[in-house]
Amino acid sequence: MVNSQVVVDPQVKNVLDALKGRTINHVYFVACGGSSAIMYPNKYIMDREAKNIPSDVYSSNEFIHRNPRKLGENSLVILCSMSGTTPETVNAAVFARQKGALTVGFTNEPASPLAQESEFVVKYEWGTESIAFNTNLGLLYQLTMGVLNVLEGNDKFEKMVNSLSNTQAAFEKAEKQFAERATQFGQQYKDEKVIYTMASGANYGIAYSYTTCILLEMQWIHSNAIHSGEYFHGPFEIIDKEVPFIILLGIDETRPLDERALDFSKKYGEKLVVLDAKELDLEGIDEELKGYIAPLVLNYVLRRYAEQLAEARNHPLSKRRYMWKVEY
Repeated sequence: MVNSQVVVDPQVKNVLDALKGRTINHVYFVACGGSSAIMYPNKYIMDREAKNIPSDVYSSNEFIHRNPRKLGENSLVILCSMSGTTPETVNAAVFARQKGALTVGFTNEPASPLAQESEFVVKYEWGTESIAFNTNLGLLYQLTMGVLNVLEGNDKFEKMVNSLSNTQAAFEKAEKQFAERATQFGQQYKDEKVIYTMASGANYGIAYSYTTCILLEMQWIHSNAIHSGEYFHGPFEIIDKEVPFIILLGIDETRPLDERALDFSKKYGEKLVVLDAKELDLEGIDEELKGYIAPLVLNYVLRRYAEQLAEARNHPLSKRRYMWKVEY
């Protein structure tokens, strides 16, 4: 069970305390866009670690309309919206509570509608106020592994919390390590009309986020997140010397899928940006958890790549045509 000496975030601890003695037979991760993308590595952890508790990731509006039959008083629904105002996610929280589920809303705004509609609120930090431990992913990891500890006695919870406390150092080392490559990326790819991203396993959500939130939303560059396992079932037909690919190589159990996709891409493509988690300095991260933590660090590195791309293109990451500007 939870070791009292582990310095878990107090907001997360409140949720874990509420789970003690409670029966949970399903975990739902519910969000939209970038907030949805960060749920994927948590789903990966659940798949790898849970003995009896299944989990699913849902886009918020589909969660409501699909209306999972199993959703009820023995469900844990974890929702996320940075602003806490995403209408679909707020409505999903209301919907889940009406079904009797225990709801946890992750947000940067503790007075937001999502916070008001969720039974528990976890405020995460963003930007200059954040360190790895208190980001959305850092706090979600604490909750996911904590849920497994409380409900199933998983012994990796303390290791996870301790590893997350050392992850900021990994961020800072990676930023220096990849700084020159990030600058080169911005200059080399600033005029591209399409850039694909590819990954698998714990890293797939990071690739999805980069495609959806950075390239499509923030840079208006055509893109698609390709799962390495699906590459040879259609998408590899697009590779040639002129098509750019960002390929993430994880250090989790699905790495062979990434390596196979990369090997093929090297034969026929030339514009390949490879971010390999094996290059990361993950000192202080428990060996058993490096595959889970690597996506957090790669995500941090990719943000630096995004900043350099935006600067080279003179297209700020804050620029929008439709989002928050027109009715939708």
